[in-house]
Amino acid sequence: MEDLVSTAWLAAELGKPDLIVFDATKYLPNEPFDGKTKFAEAHIPGARYFDIDAVADPEASLPHMAPTAARFEAQMAALGVGNGSRVVFYDQKGLQSSARGWWLMRLFGHGAAAVLDGGLPKWLAEGRATEAGAPVAPAPASFVADFEARLLRGIGDVKRIIGSGEALILDARAKGRFDGTAPEPRPGLPSGHMPGAANLPFNVLLNPDATLKSPDALRAIFAAAGVRDGRPVVTSCGTGVTACILALGLRRAGLGDAAVYDGSWTEWAGRPETAKVTA
Repeated sequence: MEDLVSTAWLAAELGKPDLIVFDATKYLPNEPFDGKTKFAEAHIPGARYFDIDAVADPEASLPHMAPTAARFEAQMAALGVGNGSRVVFYDQKGLQSSARGWWLMRLFGHGAAAVLDGGLPKWLAEGRATEAGAPVAPAPASFVADFEARLLRGIGDVKRIIGSGEALILDARAKGRFDGTAPEPRPGLPSGHMPGAANLPFNVLLNPDATLKSPDALRAIFAAAGVRDGRPVVTSCGTGVTACILALGLRRAGLGDAAVYDGSWTEWAGRPETAKVTA
């Protein structure tokens, strides 16, 4: 299964028994919307809601950190996802939080997962059908995870990487937040960046209709950001959501797998011992 699927492809596949569609919308704390509420107002027919805050570690102090394999197995089974399922994620903004769902599936060994290119806005712009209300409760499934540690990094890994330079850290936040000239959306959190990190705002990878740019265009963008053959890439953002868009873009460009720093800037900026760089 390709990592990115078109609205035309999804429209043709809807209703097939092995296909599961999730709305994985996550709004920022400074946005006056709720993804679950808006899902109930309009969603792709047959879609279910994938709550990024719930498919997470409930004991972590940081937002929506990746859950344990056992918790992920139980949650996917309850959502009706089995090891034979094909899973497509979309979001209400176009392409912003849906890649987090895709990355979580891959983190736990499920390769048959994809992101809907352009998301719900493109689906609506093409006049395709939606439905409202709560979805039908899925039949429980059986899901067994195969944890892929290579796709995940923690703060200890990032400290080592900054000291050694062994990998390129790509930060998906907006330039002002990266430079320290614009505030973070989370109150009390300073802006800035990790030493040695490079800035690549996730929206640079997108066309005006929120579809992902072509592989050739993506390769040029990543090259300009410092990605080169043989050097690993770790992606970061505010809380590990839009970092997954960079990971998706790297795969789309044929540049292999990046690891995602799950705690991202929220963890790094909140720790007193870490260096924060501005400008």
